[in-house]
Amino acid sequence: MRLDTDYVVAADHGARFWRSPAASLPIGSAAHKTAFCRMFHETFNPYKPSVIDWPRLEPEARDRLVSLPIWDIAVQTEGKAKLRMLAYAYSVTDPDLRAAVELNGWEEGRHREVLGNLVEAYGIKLAPEPEYKTPRDPEWAYMVTGYSECVDSFFAFGLFELAKRSGFFPPALVDTFEPVIQEETRHIILFANWVAWHRRTMPWWRRPWFELKVAAVWVFLGIERIGIARGVGGGGEASAQDNNFTVTGSKAVSNVDVSLRELIDICLAENDRRMAGYDPRLRRPTTAPALARFIRFFLRRPATPATAAAC
Repeated sequence: MRLDTDYVVAADHGARFWRSPAASLPIGSAAHKTAFCRMFHETFNPYKPSVIDWPRLEPEARDRLVSLPIWDIAVQTEGKAKLRMLAYAYSVTDPDLRAAVELNGWEEGRHREVLGNLVEAYGIKLAPEPEYKTPRDPEWAYMVTGYSECVDSFFAFGLFELAKRSGFFPPALVDTFEPVIQEETRHIILFANWVAWHRRTMPWWRRPWFELKVAAVWVFLGIERIGIARGVGGGGEASAQDNNFTVTGSKAVSNVDVSLRELIDICLAENDRRMAGYDPRLRRPTTAPALARFIRFFLRRPATPATAAAC
């Protein structure tokens, strides 16, 4: 079953472009909160995983897809994200914010369903999923998930484009999965604006504790990713329950002949492209792009053939 083409095109456009009618959006103001919550609702893409027509793949393309070491991690990441988002939403008293974060949690569950249907369609075997437990500190869990998605999405945008250019993913599969990738853009814009709004509106005496939590989240994510990097390919329970699959995804497409500098350039360009359609007055995640630019500054530009010949 295929959805009407015009309907799909209109829904896709509506999910990528949004402007607030407000004359100004001072960070931390009621207008700012209304804007980022409205953005999230009004850019909602109503696709249904149950009617996605997964394309038939040639044996070689299917084998490449099945061999990717990301599917267990991907499914479990979305399962955890749904629970954490909903737990935080239920702890929020502001009705606009609660509704936006709750929708975010619902969309994480939809991502889990999309991935579940994909692995079933192509016969990908998954390890048993762990038990997802409701977090004791909903705000901490929301921050860990939000900051993690900000980092992961930045690299996922570039890796998805790289896989598209290389032909690693067939065009039909790229087109089918594209709405899920773009949806992550909305998720991280919502989170970045929540952080900015939350900082400005909380009592002054709570801000030091909040900033300590932010720092602790970054330390936690750094340690987590070091553990993931060491465990990639090792199998077993630890690798099955990793909370992130950027590292494994990058290894999976590393057969493409591209330098680190070129990969960073692709990530930066894709990040800017996917963010461009949303109101520029809304905050964007900045840490991953800034870190990427910092690393890129110290990377040598690849030598041109003429330069190489002269050496």
